[in-house]
Parts: sequence; structure tokens; C-alpha cells
Amino acid sequence: MGPSTRTVKAEANGQAGQTGKDAKAPWRDYLRKKGLKTTQQREAIVDAFLRTSGHVNLEDLLTHARRKQPSVGLATVYRTVKLLEEAGIAAARHFGPGQTLYEVSEGRAHHDHLICESCGYITEFESDEIEELQDAAAKRFGFNVIRHRHELFGLCEKARGMPGGRCPADEARARTKR
Repeated sequence: MGPSTRTVKAEANGQAGQTGKDAKAPWRDYLRKKGLKTTQQREAIVDAFLRTSGHVNLEDLLTHARRKQPSVGLATVYRTVKLLEEAGIAAARHFGPGQTLYEVSEGRAHHDHLICESCGYITEFESDEIEELQDAAAKRFGFNVIRHRHELFGLCEKARGMPGGRCPADEARARTKR
């Protein structure tokens, strides 16, 4: 399985993507505008992707999609995720060399990431202070920010060797075993 993710001050109900409305509507709109047809395999992949919380790699997405549609292949997952990116529903995140993960972007608030380089755990967070500082810096330099990504790489307490230090990845694994 891919890295675990924790969201801090983001979606209150823990659901990925849009809440309270049809999360697949943007997908159907995109297919219609592009004149593309859907298949049972594509729909299984999209359903699995929209159910994810946090970040997912293609292999894990394949595993989830195969629960609904066993004939799904990795190439179809790759192509479908590329369509989801083009539609603005998925965002690729490159947290390390050869580590591309995807997250639902449609209907989500902007957030930043803390990534432990030892255990791979990703913590999503929102900070109005950071956003204000970035806006002030851009204004000071006469720069118009269109988009940005803020990713902080470091080590969790356990990876730093702190006595009794916590590892969010270990805690997430323990929560899923319950």
C-alpha cells in the first residue's frame, strides 16, 4: 500500500472530493464535452478514486478498482487518471523521486503537505498564516500567483530518534487494524 495521509483542518466529515452533491457530475461533464464514452472499467476506477481520502498511487487504485471490476488493467488506470487530471478532478503530487501520488482536487480546499522522508507519511494541513505570508511576498515582488504547492519534507519524531517519539504512519496502521 502507498503512504498514509492525515488531513488537519480540512474536510470535517472525512470524505474525499465533493460532499452533499454528485461527485461524478464533473466527470460526466468532462466526458460529454470531449465526446468520450465511458466503460465499466473506467467507472470502477473513477468510483475507487473518488472514494479515496488522501493520496493514492496507481497500483493501489488498481487494487481498489478490481474489487468492483476484476478485468481492470494498470494501463487503463493510468489513462483514466490522466483524464481525471485533464478534467481537474485529480491532482498529481510528486513527493519524491519516482513517487507520483494522486489526490482528489475537485471540490477540495487548498492545502499543503508535511512529508516524512523516513516513513513516507503525508500530513495535509491548512494555514491562513502561511497563505498570507505568501501573498505578501508575491505582492512585495510584484508577482501574481496563479497557483502554488507547498510541501515540507522532514522527519517525524520517531525517525528523528526522539525517546518515545511518535510515528504517524505506525499510528495510522494501528487505526486500520482495529
